Amino acid sequence: MLTLVVGLLFLVGGHTVRTQDATGSRFVCNAIPPGAEPGCGYVSTGNRFQSSSPVEDELRNTIIQLRETILQQKETIVSQQGTIKELNSKLARCEAAADVSSQGKSRGQGSRRKEYGKNTMGDLPRDPGETIDQLGKTMQSLKGRLENLEVRWHNHAAPLRELLRQRLGALETQLLRKVAELEEEKSQLYNETAAHRQRTESALNSLLERITELEKSNNAFKSPEDFKVSLPLRTNYLYGRIKKSLPEMYAFTVCMWLKSSASPGIGTPFSYGVPGQANEIVLIEWGNNPIELLVNDKVAQLPLSVSDGRWHHICITWTTRDGFWEAYQDGERLGTGDNLAPWHPIKPGGVIILGQEQDVVGGRFDATQAFVGELSQFNMWDRVLRPVDIMGLANCSAYMPGNVVPWIDANVEVFGGASKAALEICEDRAFDS
Repeated sequence: MLTLVVGLLFLVGGHTVRTQDATGSRFVCNAIPPGAEPGCGYVSTGNRFQSSSPVEDELRNTIIQLRETILQQKETIVSQQGTIKELNSKLARCEAAADVSSQGKSRGQGSRRKEYGKNTMGDLPRDPGETIDQLGKTMQSLKGRLENLEVRWHNHAAPLRELLRQRLGALETQLLRKVAELEEEKSQLYNETAAHRQRTESALNSLLERITELEKSNNAFKSPEDFKVSLPLRTNYLYGRIKKSLPEMYAFTVCMWLKSSASPGIGTPFSYGVPGQANEIVLIEWGNNPIELLVNDKVAQLPLSVSDGRWHHICITWTTRDGFWEAYQDGERLGTGDNLAPWHPIKPGGVIILGQEQDVVGGRFDATQAFVGELSQFNMWDRVLRPVDIMGLANCSAYMPGNVVPWIDANVEVFGGASKAALEICEDRAFDS
């Protein structure tokens, strides 16, 4: 291509000499030395210039067209050189970003970029086709390097993803463990709350039962034992009943406070009947007879006198051994005896009635045998109390409820017009005195 351009320039810039020969005119082209001023004219044998011909004009136009074509190709080559420079610049930036982690490799690739830039920018291909091929190779090389960058990024990202996965797994394990701990704490708290609620409900139920018992009793009573039972008439329908029964016993002590002015006889302060024996234990003063103690329907007369309308404390003891008995009034032993139903055990499961004598268990009362007056502090033990204990009860210096039948409001029912009223027996006895 360059040879063609130089030849054309010589053709344009050379001298054109026309000489005359025998056949006519002709052109002679001479080389122009460097630095000489180009020119072209006709040289004739006769040393005179002549006007140009049509062939000469056509050739001149062709040369001008070739010059314009060459200038256009030169502009195209310059434009392609700018494009190549821009691609090389982009490629250099990509390689610099990819080779930050390895300086040694970066230097080698930089040198290769310089050599490649020299090859592409220093000696441009002379043929436009070769330029296009070179550009294609450059683009292919750029594509390959971009693929290498993607592979490197993938290789660097894989360990990062694995590390991230491990970290996420550890965090998930910690979270699950924390959730399990919270669930366990919640379960423990629920169990503790349930146990506390159960204890509270149990305490409330006990308190409610106690309140119910107190509500059933007379609200005027200062304590469950401070009351009396009043039986004002001699009838067969006024009586009180002890809710508790007796176990089998081989000895007993029964104590009570009595107040009566009935005549003749105070009647029956209490009776205990069992199936088959309505008079298992009976304390009775009937008609003009003295007070009698019946055990298994066997009788012993007691030297007691309580019909003066004042409060008196009486206690009766009995033991199955030899049927030995004792009678106390106001803390003093007034009589003893034996052979009262000896070796007979007191039968269990009977009914204790206050104020009436039973002809059958729990009923068939006789009005002539009814107690008229007031009684309180009816207590019963399954043993013989010592005289000192009985004296303490009588002078109000000791409080000892019965271990078999204690005197409490909730344990006593009244029927037929009998009533319960508040009583502090020691104060009331002192007032009577």
